[in-house]
Amino acid sequence: MENIATVFLILLLLSASALSISLIFYLGKITKSIKAMEADVKSISFQLSPLVASATNLSEKLNALVQDAKEPVETAKAIAFEVKDRVDTILDLEERIRTSIEKPVTDFSKNLSAILYGLNAFWNTYKKK
Repeated sequence: MENIATVFLILLLLSASALSISLIFYLGKITKSIKAMEADVKSISFQLSPLVASATNLSEKLNALVQDAKEPVETAKAIAFEVKDRVDTILDLEERIRTSIEKPVTDFSKNLSAILYGLNAFWNTYKKK
């Protein structure tokens, strides 16, 4: 029985040794893969820096452009408001003038019509005599 235990012990030690050697081998491969990934990340990071700088520059230029465009837009809004206010004032004045003139003109027209009707009636009666 001791021989069998010794054989199993030797097989166990050989298996452990083979496992340790394969573990070392694969750890070396994993380390190389990680170093390659690290190099790729550094390369991407190096290429990304100009892109970030360019995007920042573009953003600043767009902000300046928007700021420059705000002033004329605000001026146009102010002018449009002033024009609207003046047009409203003119329309209000026109409405007040029309309402203040309309009744007297209508009354005058009715009175003139009545006078003409009366003169016509008088003239017709005078002609008959």
